[in-house]
Order: sequence, then structure tokens, then C-alpha cells
Amino acid sequence: MIYPKSLEKDYLIGVTATSAGCDGEVDLVRLESGINHFKELGYSVEVTKNVRTISQKGRSSDARTRAKELEELFLKVGVRAVIAYNGGDYLVEMLSFVDFNLIKANPKWVQGYSDTTGLTFILTTNCDIATLYAENFSSFGMKNWHYSLENNIKILEGQDLLQESFSEYQDAYHERITGYEEYFLDTKVQWENLYPANAEKTDEINMQGRALVGCLDVILCLIGTRFDKMKEFIEKYKSDKILWFLESFDLSSESLTRGLWQLKEAGWFEHAAGFVFGRPAMYRSDYDITYEDAVLSVLGELDLPIILEADFGHKPPQFTMMNGAIAHIHSKEGTGSITFERR
Repeated sequence: MIYPKSLEKDYLIGVTATSAGCDGEVDLVRLESGINHFKELGYSVEVTKNVRTISQKGRSSDARTRAKELEELFLKVGVRAVIAYNGGDYLVEMLSFVDFNLIKANPKWVQGYSDTTGLTFILTTNCDIATLYAENFSSFGMKNWHYSLENNIKILEGQDLLQESFSEYQDAYHERITGYEEYFLDTKVQWENLYPANAEKTDEINMQGRALVGCLDVILCLIGTRFDKMKEFIEKYKSDKILWFLESFDLSSESLTRGLWQLKEAGWFEHAAGFVFGRPAMYRSDYDITYEDAVLSVLGELDLPIILEADFGHKPPQFTMMNGAIAHIHSKEGTGSITFERR
């Protein structure tokens, strides 16, 4: 596994719009606020042109332009980290035009979540480059940073932190009015442990494995494409086993069940150590099926430990998750912690 060089004060943070860009004046304010926060920390930010281009039909620019502007940041010697400005819906379009050999020859940290999964997941499974599943750049524009963002920067700088579950999270969506909005923490964090059928119920789970992290809505689009290198990746790292960290944006119980079944039948869950699910954003069911029921209906027969409602995904704050690293996760009595080992 390739771990890019750590972020240092003499180097740049690159920001590009791999999917959606700024969507009006409020987003532009938030962008400049994020840039100023990093300046206060001693970092300069390199922003590609498409970030400030007002999104058209959910896209910052056409697919070829998005690929080209991403590659420009990888070619720029001073850039150590590349952070997607926003999530969205159409990142997969640009994958057809990205020169992954260029990226592998110039590895840098790539960070983002949600739609950015299309890039971070592929860089890890296709190129053996560790990536970060963490906040998109727009989150750094809030007036006062939540400490999870400070932890994010420390990890980019090379520190291997113990990240402990938060006390509260933001459950409801809040529209941005000024661009400086912070998290609205309104709900208690409560992790949930699910055990294999024959395991002793101790309310404690400890798991270790090579982490693969991402948004299921996007991951399901990759199955069977030329970017599906999962069998090779799993075989290469089978001695470590794969620890899956998955979250969903708007999958229903029906879509979640079908998606997990497809991944299982495609062989993606061979040599799995266990599963951790982040808080789902817009879960719903036509059949009164809980998230737990949907997950167990597919994964229960694997007889592996499962954690639900963990601190990553669309309901902030979230951990900084390291795709490709060895993850150690502990969950007990509704709380948990995680560390990542760079080997």
C-alpha cells in the first residue's frame, strides 16, 4: 500500500470539483472562508477553475474538464493533498478520462466523501494508494471548526490518532444561509453491535483488517466495470482480511438489501473481517424493514461481527477514515474508537 507524503506547511492543498462545484454566493463565501482558515494554519490552497464555476445540472464542468483539472493538481509539485470541494452525483463520468498511471506516478492524499467515493475507492483498490474518506472542502468553511476537522488535518500531517466516538451528531438537514454554518448537533451518538449467531453477547466488538470505506450508492455503480479490481485487491491482502466501512445516502431497505446481495454474490466480501456501517442519511422502507433487518438479511449468514450507526458518512461529524490502511476498531455500550496503521 502506498501512503502519500504527509502534508507540511511549505506545501499546498489542492481543491477541485470532481462532481458539483459552488452552487451560488453562499457556497463561494464558504469556499473563501475555508481558504482563509487554512491560511491561518500556514497552508496555501490551490483551487482549480471549475470549483468557482456555478454548477450546471449538478456538474461543475464536463467530465473531461474535471479529469484534466484533477490531473493538473497531481502534476503540480507543491501539492501534497487534494480535497474535493463537494459531493454530488456525477463523479463517475470523469473516471473514463482520468490518467490513473499519472496519478500512481505522483501519489498525493485524496480526500472527500459521498460522491467522492468514486475516486477514493478506485485509487485504493486499483492503484494501491491510501486515500481519506473524510469531509469535502466545503465543510472547512464553517466559522468555527468542529474538532473532528482539526483531527482530520493532524492525520493529513502524518499523526496516527485514536479517534473516539462523538457525543452528538446532526440528524436533520439544515440549509445554509450565510455560508458560515457549523454542525447542528441534536442527537445522541449510539453505536449498535450485532453479533454472529454463535458469538457470546458481551456488548463489545473488537475488529481489525485492511479498511475499505465508501458510500454504497456509488460503490454499487462500479461492480463489473473496468474499475472493478476487487478480486485482485482481496486476494493480495487476504492475510490482513478486509474490514468494510459502508454508508448509504438515499438507499431504501429494498435497494440496500439488493445492493449488499450483489456485492456478496460478486465475491467482494470474501476474506472479510467484519462490517461497520455509518449513519444512513435518507433511509426508508416500504415494508417496515429496519436498517438492521436489511443488513442482517444479507450479511447475517457470513457469521461476522457488524457495527451500525458509527461516526462516518452523511450525518456529521465524522471520523477521518483511511482507505487501504489497517484499521483497529472497538465498540462497546454505544460508543467506540478507531485507529489506523499505515502498513
